[in-house]
Amino acid sequence: MAEAEEDCHTDLVRTDDNDRSGEANLQAELQMFRAQWMFELAPGVSSSGLEPLPCRASSRGPGVKSVDARGKQEIAKEEKAKELFLKAVEEERNGALYEAIKFYRLAMQLVPDIEFKITYTRSPDGDGVGKRCIEDNKEDDKMADLLSDFQQQLTLQESSVKLCQPEVDVSQTHISALPMEVLMYIFRWVVSSDLDLRSLEQLSLVCRGFYICARDPEIWHQVCLKIWGRSCNKLVPYASWREMFLERPRVRFDGVYVSKTKYIRQGEQSLDGFYRAWHQVEYYRYLRFFPDGQVMMLTTPEDPQSIVPRLRTKNTRTDAILLGHYRLSQETDNQTKVFAVIMKKKEEKPVDYHKYRYFRRVSAQETDHSFHVGLQLCSSGRQTFNKLVWIHHSCHITYRSTGETAVTTFDIDKMYTPLFFARVKSFTAFSEKPL
Repeated sequence: MAEAEEDCHTDLVRTDDNDRSGEANLQAELQMFRAQWMFELAPGVSSSGLEPLPCRASSRGPGVKSVDARGKQEIAKEEKAKELFLKAVEEERNGALYEAIKFYRLAMQLVPDIEFKITYTRSPDGDGVGKRCIEDNKEDDKMADLLSDFQQQLTLQESSVKLCQPEVDVSQTHISALPMEVLMYIFRWVVSSDLDLRSLEQLSLVCRGFYICARDPEIWHQVCLKIWGRSCNKLVPYASWREMFLERPRVRFDGVYVSKTKYIRQGEQSLDGFYRAWHQVEYYRYLRFFPDGQVMMLTTPEDPQSIVPRLRTKNTRTDAILLGHYRLSQETDNQTKVFAVIMKKKEEKPVDYHKYRYFRRVSAQETDHSFHVGLQLCSSGRQTFNKLVWIHHSCHITYRSTGETAVTTFDIDKMYTPLFFARVKSFTAFSEKPL
């Protein structure tokens, strides 16, 4: 028992000595770490030139590994957020807004400012937007040569070539059974004598066969001849007659050119002389062009809602309308101008012989009035050839007895506001004659 107690006392003494030596070593190591840390914080001293102590390196090794793991985790989280955000963008483009909101929310839960870290250079499935842009460019190139592509597809079909095929079985005769000549005649009725090329373009969206018929060069050539006459015999510098119609300056027929003028006029003085009235004058000018070279002009204080329906045909009953002819002229300054000669409609009045039965008739000097108008054709905004600017306006009075003509030229001032085009759907709602 004495020996056992002695051994136990010896072990306790050794344990205390080991604890004291370990604590002393820990205190020494802590003092060394503090000294080196203070040395590194001193100005002008860089930590790159110091050799780390073995104990310090061994103590910081797991910390460095944890920092690296944390950085990799942040990178992975950001990549996942980018993938979710791009997936949301794709869903939004496809119209699935509910799914897009869900992916947006998940992405922003991972990284709140993910929107500002996206470069939009890749898609969630790894295909990338760049590849999609390349495919879009290929589609644009294909659209440029769409006519030849459709024609080639039709020629490769088996049996007889048909412009279109019915989607479902029908008991009645389908339009594809009609001969090509009949179809082209229908297309000419669509264009009509009013040159409604907008309806022709809408008809070309039905199928590939209708697209080919709507691009028939003969139709577009006749349209160009109607507009410019013999001056469009040469196709150069345009690639096709359709391109000439779209790009060469011309007046538009599917609507009306309208201008609104306002000014203040001084009135007469009151009877007592205490005040003088002022009047605000407001009126409209309307110009309607027809493909056969005729033009209508009307100046009236009535608003467009009540006047435009009356301008659909040339056989209108409005008394103040002036009728005439116009022509397009392209001068050396490369500006297209419209010149028109208009006059009031002639109405034959019956002669009242009973009025001059009992006294001698004194014949009044008969005259003819005509107005010469010059306008410059311009484009403004997104529309083409939708603006007419005044450059000339004069009145010609011709005396029938002598044949003399008196000309009065009006000054083009702020009273002559430009006319802007407004499309009227009812003008092309009906076809009276084919092209």
